[in-house]
Amino acid sequence: MQRITADTAAQLFGTAASRRIEQFATAGLPPHTLMQRAGLAVARLAMAVAPDTRTIWIACGPGNNGGDGFEAATQLQRRGFVPLVTRIGDDAGLPPDAQASLHRARDAGVQFADAPPAHADLSIDALLGLGAGRAPQGQMADWLRRMHEGPAPVISIDLPSGLDADTGVLSFDFLPPAFARARDPRRLCLSLLTLKPGLFTAQGRDAAGELWFDDLGAASHTEPPTARLAAAPAAGARRHATHKGSYGDVAVIGGAPGMTGAALLAAAAALHAGAGRVYVMALDPALVASSPSQPELMFRHPDSLDLSAVTVVCGCGGGEAVRGPLPHVLEASRALVLDADALNAVAADVDLQRLLAARAGRPTVLTPHPLEAGRLLGIGAAKVQDDRLRAANELAQRFAATVVLKGSGTVIAAPNQTPVINPTGNARLATAGTGDVLAGMIGAGLAAGLLPFDASSEATWRHGSIADRWPSGTPFTAGALARG
Repeated sequence: MQRITADTAAQLFGTAASRRIEQFATAGLPPHTLMQRAGLAVARLAMAVAPDTRTIWIACGPGNNGGDGFEAATQLQRRGFVPLVTRIGDDAGLPPDAQASLHRARDAGVQFADAPPAHADLSIDALLGLGAGRAPQGQMADWLRRMHEGPAPVISIDLPSGLDADTGVLSFDFLPPAFARARDPRRLCLSLLTLKPGLFTAQGRDAAGELWFDDLGAASHTEPPTARLAAAPAAGARRHATHKGSYGDVAVIGGAPGMTGAALLAAAAALHAGAGRVYVMALDPALVASSPSQPELMFRHPDSLDLSAVTVVCGCGGGEAVRGPLPHVLEASRALVLDADALNAVAADVDLQRLLAARAGRPTVLTPHPLEAGRLLGIGAAKVQDDRLRAANELAQRFAATVVLKGSGTVIAAPNQTPVINPTGNARLATAGTGDVLAGMIGAGLAAGLLPFDASSEATWRHGSIADRWPSGTPFTAGALARG
């Protein structure tokens, strides 16, 4: 069993792939083995989380997830703990493995009850697991509310009930409001056999909380992953015999009147991420051609540079003004990061879409948030969030580019590549300008010669990691992030 952290390199498997891995593992083991291993893993985590606990409430559903809960209750009972099981469904409706675990629990003397205990030191959610196609309702929904609104820690077996393993969409929202100040119980999730993409994107990270994994001894299979977790970039020292030209030039085109700060943030981020030289090509003619706080930045007119010799970051604070230079940017740029208003312009103009698609083969990265992604796909932001992996993959294929779909569990997708989900970052990033910073960081990676997918994955990981390591109580702004 291992705890999954931002430094964990791991493969992710969706529902269909996880089912195939389960069938492969089951075929080579004696009957009921996987469920017994699952129950033991849950019991071990429960004992580690609350070693001095007395009452452990285990809510079991009508499928194999409930069987894992019965098996965990058996293991805890044998070790001197006091599990109390509530269950939904009858004996006849249980799958064969779950029926066997139910009998084992009864034989071990586990206590069953019709209602949850008045007090529990630990709660275990074994209601719905992989592939559950319905939202918790009625009694099941009531038990979930009681678990997650109570003071005791909650362990979810395999998945939090109601969470889609593939998309991270939560069909039953037991999470507190964004600004709730009441004490939130500690949440943990023990993913079994495989790690699922939905645990790392959309609402999955909030619902799962602290994530643990046990492969149940079934690691040897040949199933290709649905996605991967972005790994921490390798630490590398720069060679002594290099110069500023070795790390490339970044030109930031953006900063329309009233929005010049966005372009300056992207430029500062590119500078601090290691670009050799950074040019600011502001679309506001009134912008002073210097930055006292960043004298290293060089200011140029948007028409003054040979874009075929630089990496262009275009769109940060671009407003309507970015539409003017955008056709030339799409045609001439050697390497390109399109962000913000540049993406909105492309979404609204078929000719710009053709120019973007014609860049196939040249380094191109799109960095939309869900609303921008929806505009590019001709759908609403909610539909993008319904399946973030699919939306990112569709954008990557449509425009033959690397796509960084921002949000909780940012998705990086590219044609003919396994997508990556970024595990770093937190709600500190929910402030104006942090997306401009990410665009600048990706631009620096491209300028240094990284492939678009690698530049995007590494920059996104570092961007989120800075927020994760930010000292508590210290103000966090996009400007501070750019210098991080």
